[in-house]
Amino acid sequence: MEVTAESNSWGEEPASLVDPGIRFTDKAIGVSANAFMTKESVFKSLGSESAVAAEPESLTDQLKGFATAWGEMVVELGRGCKDVVQQTLLTEDSYIVKKTKGPLAEISEKLSFLNEFLPEDRNPVHAWLVVFFVFILSIAVLNVNSKHDSPNPMVKKVKVHPPSAARVLLPDGRYVAYRELGVPADKARFSLIAPHSSLSSRLAGIPGVKALLLEEYGVRMVTYDLPGFGESDPHPSRNLNSSALDMSYLTDAVGINGKFWVVGHSGGSLHAWAALKYIPDRVAGAAMFAPLVNPYDSSMTKDEMSRTWEKWTRKRKLMYYLARRFPKLLGYFYHRTFLSGKHGQIDKWLSVSLEKKDKDLVGKSSFEELWHRDVEESIRQGSTKPFVEEAILQVSNWGFSFTDLQVQNKCSSKGFFPWMKFMYGDTDCELTGFLGPIHIWQGMDDMVTPPSMADYLARILPSAVVHKLPEEGHFSYFFLCDECHRQILSTLFGEPQGPLEALEEASENDSEEEGSDLN
Repeated sequence: MEVTAESNSWGEEPASLVDPGIRFTDKAIGVSANAFMTKESVFKSLGSESAVAAEPESLTDQLKGFATAWGEMVVELGRGCKDVVQQTLLTEDSYIVKKTKGPLAEISEKLSFLNEFLPEDRNPVHAWLVVFFVFILSIAVLNVNSKHDSPNPMVKKVKVHPPSAARVLLPDGRYVAYRELGVPADKARFSLIAPHSSLSSRLAGIPGVKALLLEEYGVRMVTYDLPGFGESDPHPSRNLNSSALDMSYLTDAVGINGKFWVVGHSGGSLHAWAALKYIPDRVAGAAMFAPLVNPYDSSMTKDEMSRTWEKWTRKRKLMYYLARRFPKLLGYFYHRTFLSGKHGQIDKWLSVSLEKKDKDLVGKSSFEELWHRDVEESIRQGSTKPFVEEAILQVSNWGFSFTDLQVQNKCSSKGFFPWMKFMYGDTDCELTGFLGPIHIWQGMDDMVTPPSMADYLARILPSAVVHKLPEEGHFSYFFLCDECHRQILSTLFGEPQGPLEALEEASENDSEEEGSDLN
């Protein structure tokens, strides 16, 4: 039977729109399975397809489509930016290419020998970029792993200790807390007064000095808390003049009637210098250890100033700048460090660098115990005010110059009568400045108080004796060093003679022996 289009009846026309299962080829006629579908099944199939097409698109599909379209747009934008850069900035005539083409060619030529290690079919530019990024990624992974593998150090919290200091009442109604070490007042051959540095307290003094060593030299050492530190009351408007007066009142209250020696370490030397200026008649001599000088002092030479600033970390320089220009901002840093309620490393807290000998010292448990207890006492009151005051004092006008301490012969030469006396050789002259001995110990590897400051002091105060300490840092000679402490006392006081009581008993025994011999 021959199949033609005319053989379809009118009832079979809709079914002819569907695949009837017949395929016309040049070889044969193939009959598919659809040829045996009934009219009912054909109409059911058409109904199901129209139902699927009518289903609305879900929100997930819409989001996926939007993300796909957005991604394609970003890719196209990136390609467009790349083309713009290549056509404008990376052309032979562009400024960037002209400036970098020569240096890059030289570097590429010098590193061309590395291309021998690459396969022959690899582009060196692409290959070395891949190597570089893989190297950076490896370093980052190793760094992350090392941080996870290393145990986290235990953070030690600051303890609040009960009050334990003796206190004296000053004429202005404030209390000053102090501590005594060594021989009693009535047996003291020498008296030492030690104001502390910033972030310290009366517990410092000469850190780690043995009481037996002080007794051997007959020394009574008195340390005290500066206003606002430890258990001392704050001062409403303190300066270096008021600091010297506080020292004078304290010595009177604790029974030091004669002269005393003043000891200053680092920032504590500010108050020692003030004593030499404002109460020189009370001071027998001064022992300074890595003494601090105002880094903005105009009498420093450019070389001394540059050698001072180059030793400091960027953060320390910033702290000095803030103390000079914006001191109120220092409170923010102090609350994040030693006033945070947790202990930390001394170099981090003070924003300084330490040399090898100092690092070895601060790593010892004995130093850590002493340091932590001193800090806890220093921040007892929890206020930033005294620390900000100390920082301001270090970089502001002290009210005097080091030239005021220099020993010099001053003659009155104003007026007619002094001129007549000068003509006849009868001029009234007197020595001015601090007339007592000044000893300065300076570590030559000190990175906190650089040796340039000691050089400056030696130039301004030629009568001062500067002891230069090779391979010593800021703390290594002054802290926890029995032999160093003996050398210091021997330099100041000579041979040990013991307390006054021993001398009196010895004289009494000698007189008794002489009386017995006469009998």
